[in-house]
Amino acid sequence: MPPASPELISPRSPRVSAARRLARRNFRGKERLFLAEGPQAVREAAAHRDGGEPTLVELFATVEAAERYADIIAEARAAGARVHLAAEQVIEDVSTTVTPQGLVGVCRFVDTPFEDVLAARPKLVAVLAHVRDPGNAGTVLRCADAAGAEAVVLTDACVDLYNPKAVRASVGSLFHLPVAVGVPVEQAVAGLKAAGVRVLAADGAGDHDLDDELDRRTMGGPTAWVFGNEAWGLPEETRALADAVVRVPIHGKAESLNLATAAAVCLYASARAQRASGGCRSVTDS
Repeated sequence: MPPASPELISPRSPRVSAARRLARRNFRGKERLFLAEGPQAVREAAAHRDGGEPTLVELFATVEAAERYADIIAEARAAGARVHLAAEQVIEDVSTTVTPQGLVGVCRFVDTPFEDVLAARPKLVAVLAHVRDPGNAGTVLRCADAAGAEAVVLTDACVDLYNPKAVRASVGSLFHLPVAVGVPVEQAVAGLKAAGVRVLAADGAGDHDLDDELDRRTMGGPTAWVFGNEAWGLPEETRALADAVVRVPIHGKAESLNLATAAAVCLYASARAQRASGGCRSVTDS
């Protein structure tokens, strides 16, 4: 059998142009579609369903990537996605990375209404307030997924969830847990408190020490962590909304922790406390 040949060879193809426009937020919002790049993200997108509807609707792949990731191509086709073999130039044109991995998927939006997040009675939630860097947003989402959080909330002051860098930094976690977007921080905190969730603001200048909270065994119940801007943290009015403002202790000489590292420490501290005897649940529960 002769080797396969790309069917899309021109970056000016209408299909390619439509996908390329999704790198821009206004087009993503209009079409309610976004790009997922690389084998891990595409694999997770192909497996994801929202109300029974497949999330992955279209896939561009180089011939080499289609051969290397034949299982992903098969999963994409089984999900009903249109699969296009594309020239490397086409993938480079659609991709937002310097070194594309040969797979670019077009996906439906996957965010969840905030009301649905509350209705599920979550036990561990990450709230991103004023986070502007898409890489940080995606990384915190990944940390929340790894720690067993049951939801992530991006406030209306945050970067777009579907920014290609945020999607890439989540490494597929975007498809693993409910994510609510565009929620005013006041509404997010009030809703979580009404659902019986203790809201903790993570801030380097917090009055409460994370180690002390763990020692006092105050963190075994449902908890939401609010994380602020990469440079200036949380504004006073946001800190005032929380039940407590908690700092991660610095035992060495480092000036501070970056956002994603601090988020990982806080989320895992809660996960550990909730797993312990008397905690509200195990993060390994299905």
